[in-house]
Amino acid sequence: MTATATFRPAPARHLLGDLERHPVEPRSLRHLGPNWFATVMGTGIVANAAATLPLQFPGLRGAATIVWASAALLLVVLTVAFVMHWMRYPETARGHRDHPVMAHFYGAPPMALLTVGAGTLLLGRDVIGLGTALAVDWVLWSIGTVLGLMTAVAIPYRMFIHHRIEPDAAFGGWMMPVVPPMVSAGMGALLVPYTPEGQPRLTMILLCLAMFGLSLIAAIVTTTMIWSRLVHHDIPHGGMVPTLWLVLGPLGQSVTAAGLLANAGPSALPDLYAKGLMVFSVIFGVVTWGFAMLWLALAAAVTVKTARAGELKFNLTWWGFTFPLGTCITGSTVLYSHTGADLFAVAAVVLYLGLVAAWAVVATRTIRGANTGPLLRPMPAA
Repeated sequence: MTATATFRPAPARHLLGDLERHPVEPRSLRHLGPNWFATVMGTGIVANAAATLPLQFPGLRGAATIVWASAALLLVVLTVAFVMHWMRYPETARGHRDHPVMAHFYGAPPMALLTVGAGTLLLGRDVIGLGTALAVDWVLWSIGTVLGLMTAVAIPYRMFIHHRIEPDAAFGGWMMPVVPPMVSAGMGALLVPYTPEGQPRLTMILLCLAMFGLSLIAAIVTTTMIWSRLVHHDIPHGGMVPTLWLVLGPLGQSVTAAGLLANAGPSALPDLYAKGLMVFSVIFGVVTWGFAMLWLALAAAVTVKTARAGELKFNLTWWGFTFPLGTCITGSTVLYSHTGADLFAVAAVVLYLGLVAAWAVVATRTIRGANTGPLLRPMPAA
């Protein structure tokens, strides 16, 4: 397959493949794709959301720290495995890069780095100290930001130039390459107070605001295409339904990022702009939170319908139930901290209970699938 090849995306049922048609040996690295980094994102957000949850009780922070450590260890293991995958099976790896579906999940590795980095600052500081936690977070944030900006440019470019996209091809996975800069914006806000004063700190917060806008507008355009696809064509095949939840990612993360940047504003911006940023974060946050709840209801309704039809078969797209939902929790939490409205506190706690339940189910089934081999099957050719 050449770099200039065009693609006509196959129906989702063919893209997901069938285990009987694609047998693989257990625990093979040959077909390890970037989508596996969603396990780090989903695990890390469970810890990060708990760190700032409005309802705190004894043992919660300790449990969250253990989950963060698990996400960090998983990140290391997957990074090593992914490097080995590229070294041992370069043709398969290039096939993932060129695949019109799998390529979008190259947005997962940078978000995994950013999620673990933020958890290191929020929770890991209790274990390794603030100085070390800051150093680790700076490294992970820097690498994740560079990789995220690369995916935000490279993946859409390849869609424009090399792929022929059919009218019914839009799916939630299209969010994956454009969301990392939004995650960088929110996680970078946590580092603004630790950036040297003056131009470095001003540059840091302005860079975060620019990435906020970059990702927000790209996500709005993409959400419109996904909505149009749902209106004009059938809902996705069962295995692809969880990707509808990915739309919640930029919604919840944009609310989180706006709030965290507003918190960082007084340390980096003139008073007038810092106050304006706080006002913007609340107005934008409440409006966007409302649409996020609408999408959550729609995605949940489609998921329940698909499950009742017996078509919701497990695969790695189920991790879409975790990280995007987690961003709605952190967004609700930051809105509560700025408005004092119990509505957002209750929403954050209720959604967190759902997140923990979803994570427990998906993590258990992922471990089982990895041990027996079905999750490491080849991605069918487009």
